[in-house]
Amino acid sequence: MNKIAVSEEALSIHRKINRTGSAYPAESLKELFEAAAGRRPGSVAVVHGERRFTYRELNGLANSLSVRLRTAGVEPGHVVGLSVKRSPEMIVAMLAIIKCGATYLPFDRTWPDERLRRIFDQASCSALLTDAPDELTVRFAGARVVPVELRTLDSDEKDPPLRVDPDSLAYIVFTSGSTGSPKGVPIRHRGVVRLVSDATFAPLDADAVIPQLASVYFDAAAFEIWGALLNGGTCVLYPSDHVRLSELKRVVEQNGVTVLFVTTALFNVIVDEAPGTLNSVRTILTGGEAHSLGHIERARDHYGDGKVVSVYGPTECSVFATYYPVRSSVQGQSALPIGSPIQNTLLYVVSDGRLCAPGEAGEVCLGGPGLSPGYLGMPELTTEKYVEYDIDGEKIVLYHTGDRGFCREDGNVVFQGRLDDQVKVNGFRIELGEITHFMNEVPYVKQSYVTTTEKESGEKVVVAFVVPADADCTPQACHDHLATKVPRYMLPGEIHVRDGLPLTGSGKVDRKALLSAINTPNADERRARIQ
Repeated sequence: MNKIAVSEEALSIHRKINRTGSAYPAESLKELFEAAAGRRPGSVAVVHGERRFTYRELNGLANSLSVRLRTAGVEPGHVVGLSVKRSPEMIVAMLAIIKCGATYLPFDRTWPDERLRRIFDQASCSALLTDAPDELTVRFAGARVVPVELRTLDSDEKDPPLRVDPDSLAYIVFTSGSTGSPKGVPIRHRGVVRLVSDATFAPLDADAVIPQLASVYFDAAAFEIWGALLNGGTCVLYPSDHVRLSELKRVVEQNGVTVLFVTTALFNVIVDEAPGTLNSVRTILTGGEAHSLGHIERARDHYGDGKVVSVYGPTECSVFATYYPVRSSVQGQSALPIGSPIQNTLLYVVSDGRLCAPGEAGEVCLGGPGLSPGYLGMPELTTEKYVEYDIDGEKIVLYHTGDRGFCREDGNVVFQGRLDDQVKVNGFRIELGEITHFMNEVPYVKQSYVTTTEKESGEKVVVAFVVPADADCTPQACHDHLATKVPRYMLPGEIHVRDGLPLTGSGKVDRKALLSAINTPNADERRARIQ
């Protein structure tokens, strides 16, 4: 076991921020949802446009679909692929999988077949539950495809007698991987329950009304759905795939939304264009990328102190790990803190085997019941990232986030960027190395370099630079190749063809020189020629 060296000063600040332990239910999502349905059978659980489902109806439909799944051979411990558009059907499907004691694996059927096959194989999927059975049956011959059709289900079906272990897997999220192979991150029931029980970062109770805005294969969706349904609140399913501010305002006001999560990029757009969209919301959670202090300050001026809460957390720690309510001006700060750990979460800043004192930068490491057990089929990476330590005589497993940060004297942690090249764009975690990997596979590409740049609006964009091997190398050709390999959210917003890649004195690609070249007065003309 690795022992972390500590000083009294470093130990003192970490003891202060890690007083987060509190009691939470030792039960699974299944038991807690069924308990909520028993307490509030006639209350509205899910809203989708004009459609409303009570807890009694939702529970019965999910029970009925779980019978279908068990008949199809789904057993406790199995993994079921989930591809259902945002709708009550999606929630019923998710609950049905959970009620079988199985694990749901959300995926987007617009992803390339090659990527989906790799994911299904890695997760050992036993069935696919979908609202597009004909399409998936054709695309994945031999797969066990189960349709979701509410009209064929019995809303009076009783709860299955199965008890689900809270340490079993609730869902799996696949994130970008640098070798071209996506990484499967399994999350335990316990991790989700710890997230939404007696939350310190937002009021989550029977009065909570939470809109479901995130893609279901993005881990924020777990907070939006289970934060409402495990507490007897209401989950409002956003009616469109893309958020429009006028529609968001209508959804918020008509449904009495109390808490919502928006990505940093969407938050900035709201602050810039229509801050009144969220006037009636009690708590605005935002995160996914480093925040613009200007947008945060303007939001505080508009909404008042404490209404905006910055949240931070990798997928590997069950959605959120820290929170920072913006209660005072951020003017003069170098960066917005990511704050302190949420309930039942531990945070340590470590550098070269020692605990960092206040103001000393190191790697942000996380612990507690929210941790994933590791990566699917990747024991070496799991061993590298999840390490058991002895900290002042206490044994603690910590997840190495790869994020750099430091503790302030007041106990708030400040994020200072990534230690590697993994980034978040529009809330999605993207490993630039994975895009580079597939770009370099293109026969007509000699060399490539992928990075990000920030527009004046604060929006982060992935930019690729390629050195051609022959005349077939065009931005469109590179884009078309990548589209068969990676999801849409990983496609570069800009692709530039270059004669060569400039190097720094140390022999590394000169990122600043590349980005400077595309921002020169002639850049638009040059871009037009190559695109």
